[in-house]
Amino acid sequence: MKKIVTLFSIVFLALLASACGSSHSSKQSGESITAVGSSALQPLVEAAGEQYQTEHLGVFINVQGGGSGTGLSQIQQGAVDIGNSDLFAEEKPGIKANALVDHKVAVVGIAPIVNPKVGVKNVSMTQLQQIFLGQITNWKQLGGKNVPIVLVNRAQGSGTRATFEKWALEGKQPIAAQEQDSTGMVRQIVGSTPGAISYVAFSYVDKTVRSLSVDGVAPTDSNVATNRWHIWSYEHMYTKGRPSGLTKRFLTYMMSPAIQKKLVQKMGYIPMTKMKVVRNASGQISRP
Repeated sequence: MKKIVTLFSIVFLALLASACGSSHSSKQSGESITAVGSSALQPLVEAAGEQYQTEHLGVFINVQGGGSGTGLSQIQQGAVDIGNSDLFAEEKPGIKANALVDHKVAVVGIAPIVNPKVGVKNVSMTQLQQIFLGQITNWKQLGGKNVPIVLVNRAQGSGTRATFEKWALEGKQPIAAQEQDSTGMVRQIVGSTPGAISYVAFSYVDKTVRSLSVDGVAPTDSNVATNRWHIWSYEHMYTKGRPSGLTKRFLTYMMSPAIQKKLVQKMGYIPMTKMKVVRNASGQISRP
């Protein structure tokens, strides 16, 4: 009897060791990809990546920020698998767009945000430009509180900044002001600084800040979908050449109903299927 028990124990331990070794081997051979770039797109890709990892054990989706410029330069160099960008590759100097493949996964609206206590809810596009050009310096000039305006910009290389400058400032450069790499930090500063103003993706607007309407048009998904609200951009996930393997599977997943119908809109982005207009890299609008 003792021999039988001992033999059983040996077999059991051998099987256990084999299983552990197999599990370790599986983890070692698991696939992984890295997506880098746009901080506006980062929360969506992170959430989608977490879902994908849950549904497909043994894979890892590594998502990092750094801005659209970083995403485009990194994918061009082949240093990452996906470069996330708020900009068309054609809009970024030094990027060879013809070597990259564009995967548009969502649309993001960009809203000017202010500290909730400034006392202003709507400005004209001209007034918005005058604020960032330093020509209006106190909220009192716009019918608000007697509080100096404090500008907060995204850093150079930010796709959100490029989108705001192109569609809100009509290509004009804002005056020198503090710059932040992180959209989350921009929101935190605006929410806690009297008189502050900046701009963020719709998905970052919360109760700590107030978004401004422009010319009586509110920054809403429906207004972006028809181009009544002009300050918006596509969310691009670029690959260097045609994707394959896990990169291809994950990009397909990004366009699946599980993401487009559930996660995209829930997180404050606009699904591609909701857009009533198409805009190309030159800014020309057409209807699909």
